Amino acid sequence: MENDLTLPIQGLDDNELQEWLESLDSVLQSSGPDVASYILERLRAHAKVVGIDIPFTAKTPYVNTIPHRMQPEFPGNQELERRIKSLVRWNAIAMVVRANREEHNIGGHISTYASAATLYEIGFNHFFRAHTPEFEGDIIYFQGHASPGIYSRAFLEGRLSKEQLENFRRELKSGGGLTSYPHPWLMPDFWEFPTVSMGLSPLMAIYQARFNRYLEDRGIKPVTDSKVWAFLGDGETDEPESLGAIGLAAREKLDNLIFVVNCNLQRLDGPVRGNGQIIQELEAEFRGAGWNVIKVLWGSEWDPILERDTEGLLVKRMGELVDGEYQKLVVSSGAYVREHFFGSSPQLLKLVEPLSDEQLRRLRLGGHDPRKVYAAYKSAVENRGAPTVILARTIKGYGLGEAGEGKNVTHQQKKLNEDELREFRTRFDIPVTDEQCGEVPFYRPADASEEIRYLRARREELGGYAPQRRVRAKPIAANLDDSFKEFSAGSDGREISTTMAFVAILRKLLRDPEIGKWVVPIVPDEARTFGMESLFRTVGIYSSVGQRYEPVDVNTLLYYKEAKDGQILEEGITEAGSMASFIAAGTAYATHGINTIPFFIFYSMFGFQRIADFIWAAADMRVRGFLLGGTSGRTTLAGEGLQHQDGNSHVLALTVPNLRAYDPAYAYELAVIIQDGIRRMYKDGESIFYYITVMNEPYAMPEMPGEVTEGILKGMYKFRASQNKKSKLRAQLFGSGAILNEALRAQEILEQKYGVAADVWSVTSYKALYTDGIETDRWNRLHPAEKPRVAYVTEVLKDSPGAIVAATDYLKTLPHMIHSWIPRRIASLGTDGFGRSDGRAALRDFFEVDARFITLAALNELFLDGKIEEKVVKKAIVDLGINAEKPNPVTS
Repeated sequence: MENDLTLPIQGLDDNELQEWLESLDSVLQSSGPDVASYILERLRAHAKVVGIDIPFTAKTPYVNTIPHRMQPEFPGNQELERRIKSLVRWNAIAMVVRANREEHNIGGHISTYASAATLYEIGFNHFFRAHTPEFEGDIIYFQGHASPGIYSRAFLEGRLSKEQLENFRRELKSGGGLTSYPHPWLMPDFWEFPTVSMGLSPLMAIYQARFNRYLEDRGIKPVTDSKVWAFLGDGETDEPESLGAIGLAAREKLDNLIFVVNCNLQRLDGPVRGNGQIIQELEAEFRGAGWNVIKVLWGSEWDPILERDTEGLLVKRMGELVDGEYQKLVVSSGAYVREHFFGSSPQLLKLVEPLSDEQLRRLRLGGHDPRKVYAAYKSAVENRGAPTVILARTIKGYGLGEAGEGKNVTHQQKKLNEDELREFRTRFDIPVTDEQCGEVPFYRPADASEEIRYLRARREELGGYAPQRRVRAKPIAANLDDSFKEFSAGSDGREISTTMAFVAILRKLLRDPEIGKWVVPIVPDEARTFGMESLFRTVGIYSSVGQRYEPVDVNTLLYYKEAKDGQILEEGITEAGSMASFIAAGTAYATHGINTIPFFIFYSMFGFQRIADFIWAAADMRVRGFLLGGTSGRTTLAGEGLQHQDGNSHVLALTVPNLRAYDPAYAYELAVIIQDGIRRMYKDGESIFYYITVMNEPYAMPEMPGEVTEGILKGMYKFRASQNKKSKLRAQLFGSGAILNEALRAQEILEQKYGVAADVWSVTSYKALYTDGIETDRWNRLHPAEKPRVAYVTEVLKDSPGAIVAATDYLKTLPHMIHSWIPRRIASLGTDGFGRSDGRAALRDFFEVDARFITLAALNELFLDGKIEEKVVKKAIVDLGINAEKPNPVTS
C-alpha cells in the first residue's frame, strides 16, 4: 500500500511540518536542487540505519515533472507553429477521409496523429536533426498509426505532391501513392524504419542506440550527440518487446535514447487501464529500471490553479482518479468537470471559481501544450547518464469533437460528415470555406507565405528534412577467393560440422584486411554451443565499460574476454534483442553510411519462429547480413527433443520475399554462399539478406566436385553420379544438409542390393528453386508468343531418368513445392511432426528419412512406374529392417 502523504500523523502538528518544508525550500533557494537532493538522500540512508521503514515507491505525484518555474523560454514563434500544426492536422484528416470516399473502407487512422501532433511538431521545429555530410543526424522511429500526419507535413514541405496524398493507401494508382504505414521497402527514399508491428520499434530503438555506441567505441564512427527518438503509444507498452529491454538501456547508460510515450489512455477497444493509471504504472517501470522519467500531464492553464493549491488537495485529487474516469472527463462538459473533478471538496471548487464552465472544458493536457512539450524535450536531450522517457498525456482524436475526441471508437474513425469537418475547420482556423469543406480539399499555402517560409527555415536550421532515407555507404570490393580457397579442398577425412566450418569462415573474414573490422558477430548466449569461444580472445566481446573483473577462466586459452572495442555482440538470452542488433548492423549502410556485415547465429528452432516478426521487419527495412540457424534440422540435434529440433525454419523462410534461404551440407557450399552473399549485398548493393542453416553433426567434408558454384547458388547440382552406366533401373536422389549423407548411403544400397543406378543431388535451396520456377511460369504466361523459358530444376533434370526421391530434415512440403517443374512424380521424405529426445539414428528412423527409407521410397516409385515387381518392395521392407506398423511421426 502506498503512503498517503495527505493524512495527518499523530504527534506532528501543521506548524512543525511547515517548518520542515520551509527548511527544504530554503536549501533549495540558497544551494540549488542538487544539494537539496543530496540532503534528502542522506536523510533517507540515515533513517534506514536507525530502523525507520521508508516505503519504496517509484512513482511521483500525478503532476508535471518540470514545474512551471523551471520551464525554459520557448524559442519559436508559437502562433506560426500553431498555424502550421493546424494545416498538418487538416491535410492528415483530408487524406484519410478522401481515401475512404474514393474506396469504401480503404482504412487509415486520424486519431493517433490528432493526439500526437504537438509532440511531433515540437520535434520537427526544434529537435529532429537531419542527416548532413557533416552530421549523421538523429534517428527517429515514428509511431506507425501517425503516418498521415508525417505525410501531411512532407506535403507542406513540398516533398510530397497532392496526387500522392490523394492516393494514400492506393499505391498502385497511376502516378503512385502512399503506403499505409512506414515501410522502407515501399518508400525507400522516405521511411527508414517500419514501426506499425507494435512493440518492435521500442526494442529496435534501444539496440540501435546501443549499436551507435558500439560503432563509436570501436572507432568506426565519430562520437556525436546524435539521438535515437522512439514514439509509441501507451497501449503499445503491453507488448512484451516494448519494455523487454529497458534494463539494458539503463545499464548501458544510453543517454542518446529518448522514448516519447503518447499517453492518450486509450487503445483500440477502450481504456489502456480503465481501473488504474497507465502513466503512473509506466513511470514506476521506467524509473525502477533506471530511466530518467519526465511526465508532461497538465497544460499551462493548470499552472495558476496548481499555484493556488497551497494545501496539496488538487495534486491529491489528480492522483485519485483512474484512467476510465479521466477519459470520461475528456468527453464531458465543463459543468461535469466542475462537479465531478473539483466538486469532491469545497477547497477544490474554490480554486476554479474564477473559471467559466467553457474554460474548464478547454483546460489543456500537457501533451497538447507546445511550451510543456518543448521543456520536456530540451530536458531530455540535455540529460546525461541515463535514457529518458517522456510520458505525455494527450487526448486520442484531439480536435475531432463529437466525431470521436476521447471516445472508444476514435481509433477506427475514418470518416467525418460536413458538420464535423466545419467544426474542425473552425477550431483550427483552416482557410477553407463552408462550401469547400464538403470536398475536404488539401490546403498548402504559397511558398512565399509566412508558414512555409518558417517551416522550411526551421528544417534548414536542423540540417534538412526528416524522415529521409539515404544509402550512403560505398561498395565493398573485397576479393575473398584466396581466403575461401581452403574450404574447397575438404577436411581430409577429419570430421567437422558445418557450424565448425562456419566459425572457420568467420575467423577468416575477421582477419581480412579490408572487411575484417566491418564484420559484426552476434550471438544470444550460445557462443560456446556453436564453437565460437575461440573468437573471445581474438576479437573480444563488446562491453561499453570494458572488463572490470577477472574472469574465472582467465588462466585458460579461451577465457571470457570483454573489451570496450570488442567486436562480438554477446547479447545474453534474447533472440529478439540479438535480432534488433542484427537489424541495426544490417541497416548501418543507410543509417550511418557504414557497411557493417552482421552474422547472427542462433538456435534455428528457438530463433526463426520466435523472431519471425522481427525478420519480416528486417526485410521491410532492406536489411543486409547473414542469419545463421545453428543446430538446425529435426534429426541432427541428438538428445534435445521436441522444443529444440527444427524442421520448420526453412518453410517459414519461404514467407520473406527478399530472404535467400540455404541448407548446405558441406563446407565448400557454405563458403560459396557466404562469398556470393557478400558480393551481392555489399558490392552490388542488393536489398537481400540470407538465412543459412548449419548443423552440429560432424562428418568428413568432401572436396568440391568440380565447378558447381552456379548450382550451389541456384539451388541444386549433381553431387555424385552413379558409376553403373548399364542398369535400366534408374533413380535420382535429392538430399540437403546432413540428410545428403543419408542419400549417399542409399545410393550405395540401391546399387549393391537392388541393381538401381542412382544419382545423388545436393539441394542447397528449395526456396531458390521454387522462386525460379514461379518466375519462369509467370514470364511464360505473360509472353505466350515468345519461346518459353525453362525452369532451372527442369533444365538440370532433363537428362536424368528414373524415380525421384527427395529427403530433407524439414517438412515434406519443402521438396514437394517444386514438383510442378520436375519432369516426373516426386516422393518427398521429411520430418513432419514433433521431435523426440533420442540419438540421430533413432530420430531418422522415427521420421523415416534415413538411408533405408530413402532406398524404400526409390524402390516403391520404381514399382509404381511398373519397373519392378511388388515382391521386391515387400522384401526390401524386411531386409532393411523397417517396421511397417511403426507409429506415424506426423501424428504421434
